[in-house]
Amino acid sequence: MRNIVPFLMLLLGIVGCEGDLDLAPISDAGSNGFYNTEDDFIQAINGTYETLRFHPDRYVDLDECRSDNIYTPGQSGVRDWNAINNFQNTLATLGTIRNVWNDCFNGIMRANTVLDRLEENGSVISDANLRARIEGEAKFLRSLLYFDMVKWFGKLPLFESFVTPSEALSIGRSPVEDIYALIISDLEYAAANLPASYGGADAGRATSMAAKSILAKVYLTRSGPELHPDGPCLGTNEYGQALDLLNEVINSNRFEMLDDYAAIFDYNNEGNKEIVWDIQYISGGLGVGALFPTAYYDEAWARVNLPFAGGNPGDGTKDISEDLLSAYAAGDLRVEPTFLLDYTDDAGTLIDAQFYDKFMDVSKAGGDRFDWPINYPLIRYTDILMMKAECILQGASGSQDEVDAIVNAVRQRAGLAPVSNVSLDMLLEERRKEFAGENTRWNVLVRTGKVLDVMNAWIAQEDASGKMEQVTANDIIYPIPQDQLDVKRGLYEQNPGY
Repeated sequence: MRNIVPFLMLLLGIVGCEGDLDLAPISDAGSNGFYNTEDDFIQAINGTYETLRFHPDRYVDLDECRSDNIYTPGQSGVRDWNAINNFQNTLATLGTIRNVWNDCFNGIMRANTVLDRLEENGSVISDANLRARIEGEAKFLRSLLYFDMVKWFGKLPLFESFVTPSEALSIGRSPVEDIYALIISDLEYAAANLPASYGGADAGRATSMAAKSILAKVYLTRSGPELHPDGPCLGTNEYGQALDLLNEVINSNRFEMLDDYAAIFDYNNEGNKEIVWDIQYISGGLGVGALFPTAYYDEAWARVNLPFAGGNPGDGTKDISEDLLSAYAAGDLRVEPTFLLDYTDDAGTLIDAQFYDKFMDVSKAGGDRFDWPINYPLIRYTDILMMKAECILQGASGSQDEVDAIVNAVRQRAGLAPVSNVSLDMLLEERRKEFAGENTRWNVLVRTGKVLDVMNAWIAQEDASGKMEQVTANDIIYPIPQDQLDVKRGLYEQNPGY
């Protein structure tokens, strides 16, 4: 569980009330005499981690529900994730789109405030290593949020320091290349200045290993074919750069694949050797746990199995796609820890459910649906290995034997027979099963250029409701929230197709 006590938005004066604009919900965090001690800076960077609290829920709705892993057209179509799943062109007014924009820029502005104050008053931190660490943490968090946003929205307003709401009114959207330049610079600094690990009360902070892992993913994503002129893929062919970083993580010998797949997600085994970095939550019914497990399950199941309300209502259940379920071979040991396939509701009816329960342990449920005491694994070691295989298959140095060995290690843990001459399509199919419910599928399809062909073939096969639209290049990124367009007409242009 998170030991660094991240949810410090309650510390009034660190990053207080919003301005008038949702464009960048920020405040002048230093006006009340804060940032005058070393502890002030530590509290402030902890408050920046707090903005990640609901970030995994965004991954569920914007990534997993967008992919061929989830089929949720909805009965009435009133849930945000139904519209996202159906590729509607009216998404600009959704609360989910608005909230992810605001939450990400809130985090970016908190990071920027820490960085500004370090430059102005960082001398109060007598330990140079601690000062560099706090700067590295702020840049890591800023880069993580900007990387997610560039994948979701394409061009973005580029904030490298604290700005007031009135100043934000003159800052338009910068090209994706410029956003990436800041992301890469931030992650390079974080990789060079953050420790490889922490102990005690600092467990859960950003590490150099996490920075290298995300930077590798940045290079992988930039390298993908440019299907959208303002999308996250630039065709840069930087697979070699990604591979070098992945090998640094691998050769650190700090991580390993666990023998038992289910043990990776065990509430009693957090921080295991598989986890490179996770978003952490506090346990004990303190009201600062995770919400993301609630984003997966049926409300009808919760009424019987949990002491609190929550979950997806009957008109908007997030069903696992039949195509995904049928992809698993008989005896695949990943099925049971990943899916719940039936349950009995409060009327005694057996429900043919199909939802993820990978992150749920009913015996550990917190005080309410916002309080699951389970960390979110943002980077797993198996992902590091499979990204290495992807780099090799995309032309980076390495051999077919290395690719086959990586995939067969994953299959062996799943109780499956080995394969040979693994192709990119074979690798992606194995990835899909390995990371089901971990919200990686959509981005992998985008960065490998497979997204249009795979998604449209899947819709033709799976969409019995007839509610899903054909996927076009415009759907690779989301619209700018409508309320952002309304703040100042002409400041931003809407992404095409919306």
